[in-house]
Formats: sequence, structure tokens, C-alpha cells
Amino acid sequence: MAAKIEYLKGTDFQKSRAFSPAVITEGGRTVWLAGHTTSVDEEGRDISGNFEAQTRTIFAFMDKTLRRAGGSLANLVTMTVFITDPRYGDTFVKLRGDIFKDGRYPASALITITALARPGVLVEIQGVAVV
Repeated sequence: MAAKIEYLKGTDFQKSRAFSPAVITEGGRTVWLAGHTTSVDEEGRDISGNFEAQTRTIFAFMDKTLRRAGGSLANLVTMTVFITDPRYGDTFVKLRGDIFKDGRYPASALITITALARPGVLVEIQGVAVV
């Protein structure tokens, strides 16, 4: 059975922050994505300390993982995002809006923490997709 995904319409604030208040799914396969981090881009260049490059690369890696499972980043229904500095929050929201251009935003939590597993890593994204 193909997955049916419904994104509940968000408030103006929720839309401005590029997330849906809830996503309802029916059918399909659930894909639980491990937390993704990186300090190198897709070409192997060091991006330690570069929040935007890490975020874009993580989304690209998540998309590749989901394609292996028969879907794509468009199937992501929720994500938990960990950032090491609250000042990255607005940048993350802008990047998420760039990634999900169609306005079908995953539900999301954005959490600031002291540090991640490796020096230079500024963001980790964990998610659930329905394919």
C-alpha cells in the first residue's frame, strides 16, 4: 500500500518557521533515520565549524539514505534537530525552508545542546519518514 501523507496546515508563525504542527500518515513503510552529523561535505572537504554546510550536507545524506529505502527527503514526516548554539536556530529555519520548497514541512523539534559527539560538529538531525 502506498503511503498517504497529510500535512496539517500551520499557523502563519509555523509556516514562517518552516514546520508543520502535525503530519498524518496512513499505509507505507516507516523508516527511522539515525541521527546524522558530518564534519566533511560530499566531496570529503572539511566543513568543521560551518553550520550551513553541515546542515545542507546532512540533508543530502539523509536523502541518499531514504532513496536506498525507496523514498526521498520528501517522505520525511518528523525530525529532531540538535544545534550547539541557539543563534543557529534562525539559520536552520531558513535552510529547512530552502530544502522543503513545496511547503510540506516535516513536524519538528529544535533543541539546543552543549555539544555533539565530535569537535566541530554543530548540528545533528534525526528523523522518521513514511515511504
